[in-house]
Amino acid sequence: MRKIAIIGAGISGLSIAQILKNNHDVSVFETEVRPGGMIKCDIVDGNLFHRTGGHVFNTKRQDVKEWFWSFFDKDNEFINTVRNSAVHYVNKRDEETFIPYPIENHSYYFDETIQKEIIRDWLDIAGTQQNSDNFEDFLRKRFGNTLYDIYFRPYNEKVWRNSLKNVPLDWLEGKLPMPSVEEMIFNNMNHIEEKNFVHSTFFYPIKGGSQFLANRLSEGLNIIYGKKIERTYKENDKWIIDGNAYDSVIFCGNIKQLPSLLGDRISPYVSYIDDLKSHGTTAVFCEIDKNPYSWLYLPSQQHHSHRIICTGNFSPSNNSDNKMTATIEFTDFISKEEIISELSFIPFNPHYLTHHYEKYTYPIQQKDTREMISSINSDLMKDDFYLLGRFALWEYANMDVCMGMALDLAKKI
Repeated sequence: MRKIAIIGAGISGLSIAQILKNNHDVSVFETEVRPGGMIKCDIVDGNLFHRTGGHVFNTKRQDVKEWFWSFFDKDNEFINTVRNSAVHYVNKRDEETFIPYPIENHSYYFDETIQKEIIRDWLDIAGTQQNSDNFEDFLRKRFGNTLYDIYFRPYNEKVWRNSLKNVPLDWLEGKLPMPSVEEMIFNNMNHIEEKNFVHSTFFYPIKGGSQFLANRLSEGLNIIYGKKIERTYKENDKWIIDGNAYDSVIFCGNIKQLPSLLGDRISPYVSYIDDLKSHGTTAVFCEIDKNPYSWLYLPSQQHHSHRIICTGNFSPSNNSDNKMTATIEFTDFISKEEIISELSFIPFNPHYLTHHYEKYTYPIQQKDTREMISSINSDLMKDDFYLLGRFALWEYANMDVCMGMALDLAKKI
């Protein structure tokens, strides 16, 4: 049995550890005192708070499904629900409408003038070449200028805090519905709900949210909590971590930690790693008015929040005392004073409970990001050092994608 050290007990570290533990001697090192990484949850006044996002399970990969359900009782521990998402649209007269997501399938919710503008856009782009080299260009060519101006631009500029011309397309795979003009017209004429996009239906724990997932996946593992690994090096063909020798290391942290962790071993890549860009999020936990939604997207320019994740609707156990709770998400840091001021402009009368700032949430890929990260990973693999996870590989990967990457890496190891 090979001795393998895994750095990080987020979803990627827990997954790869569970996959490898039966055939290898696996130790997991975690800086915090509990598992979960980005999927950690807190209990606030009896309510469940997703500290970063709102993590649910679904996947199109059969091997991920089979692996995941080997740890859980689908029928007795989970709720299976249809994602009910909408766009909160405020027109020039400050009249609000909740337009079902995806917005391009529900253009009939707009007034007659806007509907005709959308139709003209679609006729203009029908049958044209769809190649794009940036996010703005892609959205205009795919959905038309009217929907871009009403929704796609203001919403995504809130998320990315940048001109969409400067946002490359590498992150986009699997993240948005990709309908043709013919499909959008057909869906609007027949009022068809789009169910092919990621997480259009999902599974969610009856109790404990995504922290329940992390806790279950941590069972049976040798996890050393409260241990921040500052440095590792190779000696006599072994990796030395915390005074112990390992045959392999799987790094599930943030690639920006590698220069200090590996020293000269990573020096050819330091400047590139330093230049990698990302965004954090401020997740604001609130009590809000009861509503039917799971996700609500907010393009309005009256405030800076880009979405409400109505986690109180994911499971009744997420709320206490018949309340309704949700997480309101802002890109990057925002102070409590700013939060309180912004909440007055956000739908469903949110009442502040607490908030959490996460410095790294959204990795930003440039045109050469995947190629460079792949080169770094391939180089380190020669020394039995592997990168895995959202910020180790700088991929905008959801929970199920991280599990899939763990299954793929296990085959290599």
